Amino acid sequence: MDKDDLNKSMKNTMHIFRAEMGDDEFSRFAQLIQSEFGIKMPPTKKTLLQSRFQKRLRALGMQSYKEYCDYVFSEKGREMERSHLIDVVTTNTTHFFREPKHWDILDRLVMPDIWRRGIGRSKPLQMWSAGCSSGEEPYTLAMILSEYQATHNGFDYTILATDISNEILQKAERAIYPLEKADDIPMELKKKYLLKSKKKPLIKIDDCLRKKVRFQRLNFMDNFKLQEQQDIIFCRNVVIYFDRDTQVVLFNKFCNNLRQGGYLFIGHSESLSGMQLPIRQVAPTVFQRI
Repeated sequence: MDKDDLNKSMKNTMHIFRAEMGDDEFSRFAQLIQSEFGIKMPPTKKTLLQSRFQKRLRALGMQSYKEYCDYVFSEKGREMERSHLIDVVTTNTTHFFREPKHWDILDRLVMPDIWRRGIGRSKPLQMWSAGCSSGEEPYTLAMILSEYQATHNGFDYTILATDISNEILQKAERAIYPLEKADDIPMELKKKYLLKSKKKPLIKIDDCLRKKVRFQRLNFMDNFKLQEQQDIIFCRNVVIYFDRDTQVVLFNKFCNNLRQGGYLFIGHSESLSGMQLPIRQVAPTVFQRI
């Protein structure tokens, strides 16, 4: 690369970072993101969206948000770019044993009822981690259920873990995490279910857990129907990004995929208040299908 080419490249890179997203482009993006992915994008999110899209502008060699917007809505962009779009739009905040009260409720209230009704014995208990992000939630569930299995002869389970982002699902399937991610995992479970790298500060989930979790891409906006109704659904801190109408539609979909007597766990910052759903509350943010 000669000096002129280098200066041109530096100028283009600087131009990308100085560029601002116009209101028209933001409006088109916001409508697309909400209609296709359910995520609400009020005007206050414009700066955030602009910042996250910089990665795609650089990757595609584009110099303005208008150019990127036109590409996203083109025939080629609809085919090639939408998956990348959702990867940069979604928020993937999670960790092992998040919201500890839920694990106590699962152990103290839900699993005794499940066992009493014979679920998980004649056929595996069906559990769904909806919006699983990078896998910490389904692997936490697998640790808990494997410990339960060890003390309840004949019990078995399987976990379906879904997310809309292909990129984050690939991370979840690799099951490799920074060492500090294990800080919230009880020591006895670390020893039993984690493999520690000898060369790098990394941990890996043991195969005995990985084989119990099946990862799959799923868009909540689709009219989905799972192969089997679920006994327990965890969908926590996902619907906070949706508007109220979308939340109502989505929770009805969950209920349609939840077996009678099955349990639904939602995030502590979420609420089903005022929604007409076939469920009853059994504990804070925990509901049972009726």
